[in-house]
Amino acid sequence: MFAIALHSLLNLTNMQTVTQYQQQHQQRFLDELLSLLRIPSVSADANFKTDVLRCAEEVKQRLVEAGAENVEVIATAGYPVVYGEKIVDKALPTVLVYGHYDVQPADPIDLWHSPPFEPVVKDGNIYARGACDDKGQMYMHVKAFESMWRTGNLPCNIKFMIEGEEEIGSANLETFAHQYADKLSADAILISDTSMIANDVPSITTGLRGLAYLEVEVTGPNRDLHSGVYGGAVANPINILCDMISSLHDENRRVTILGFYDVVEEVSAEERAMMANAPFSIDEYKSHLAINDVLGEKGYSTLERVSIRPTLDVNGIWGGYTGQGAKTVLPSKAYAKISMRLVPNQKSEDIMQLFEEHFKKIAPPSVTVKVSPHHGGEAAVTPTDSVAYRAAAKAMEATFGKTPIPLRTGGSIPIVTMFERVLGIKSVLFGFGLDSDAIHSPNEKFGLFNYYKGIETIPYFFKYFAEMSKK
Repeated sequence: MFAIALHSLLNLTNMQTVTQYQQQHQQRFLDELLSLLRIPSVSADANFKTDVLRCAEEVKQRLVEAGAENVEVIATAGYPVVYGEKIVDKALPTVLVYGHYDVQPADPIDLWHSPPFEPVVKDGNIYARGACDDKGQMYMHVKAFESMWRTGNLPCNIKFMIEGEEEIGSANLETFAHQYADKLSADAILISDTSMIANDVPSITTGLRGLAYLEVEVTGPNRDLHSGVYGGAVANPINILCDMISSLHDENRRVTILGFYDVVEEVSAEERAMMANAPFSIDEYKSHLAINDVLGEKGYSTLERVSIRPTLDVNGIWGGYTGQGAKTVLPSKAYAKISMRLVPNQKSEDIMQLFEEHFKKIAPPSVTVKVSPHHGGEAAVTPTDSVAYRAAAKAMEATFGKTPIPLRTGGSIPIVTMFERVLGIKSVLFGFGLDSDAIHSPNEKFGLFNYYKGIETIPYFFKYFAEMSKK
């Protein structure tokens, strides 16, 4: 009994040492993140290519400074992957940390309160593009590792795989995983690219929706026409596209594509009841978004609509004249970007094919339609009985003082299923952001509380994962 008590005391002392190190270097940890956030590493826009590559080099340098070894920027057919490791003992378990250094475009710039790549700290938040998604959350792991290594408290091996193409579908990551499968071998993958319910209600994401993303082009006449001379006699592609898009949902907000729901998994009444018990205020939800009411598929709650049900949304639409002033044209073409969030059993390629067949079928003969797939990925459900999940839950209990709630969410991280298929490793989605952090939107933010709490909690995951792996 005395030996067990002494062992527990020593472990507690070790964690206090790690925490003290973090507190001593708190300002530096923040300054380094702000430096990363100043780099406009927008992978979707070729104009930022130099900046994306510069960001990869800075991530490499930060890993080296933190104490990682064999750090390298590994080329792919697109943007590179930054790899680093610290192998303390090959007999110990290994954790592979995944994150990404690329960010979403900052448009529309005029809606930002401050420049998106000039980070501002105010009201307890860091405002910048990538603050939460995913530079802030990725960098928590680098600083947590530094805290463990520099204080002599790294209880197992760690590897880092930080990519630069997540925001454009990780098109080259599967090839990379196949090519470097031995280098990436691990016992668990730790990903912080998700959110919690609230700062006082910790949660761990256990389910993600898949994604099918495509672009449509509707063509009418062979050139823009004078709307007075031709209007009313020739099809207007923008009008036609709007009609076609409107028809993609019925009066119950169900997608009308034939076969869209054929393989959709029906979640059990028990799991739906558990979801209903999660803290959620519909009034606060509407107030935060400044909307009068919610809208979605009939028969499902708001939380269910954004997590366990598939959806179809228009992400962008354009055509004709959009400059200042007036130009009375009947446009030749109209375009839209459309995404579909998918649930388990729905395959992205199958859904894209169903969409293309349906969209071409409903087009009137006065126009022609082109459908171009962009990228996709499959839905994922992670186990709650694995050693890694139990270690993550216990780590949150240690720092939040509460047991985290397992929760399915609406976002997509397609690489989760790919890692399991190619590397044979399951992931834990250990996010510290909030849904209110405006990722992909103007004024993206990440709370200082969340950043530092992540750095504090991650070492506990390593501690418990190492201990539980011995049993």
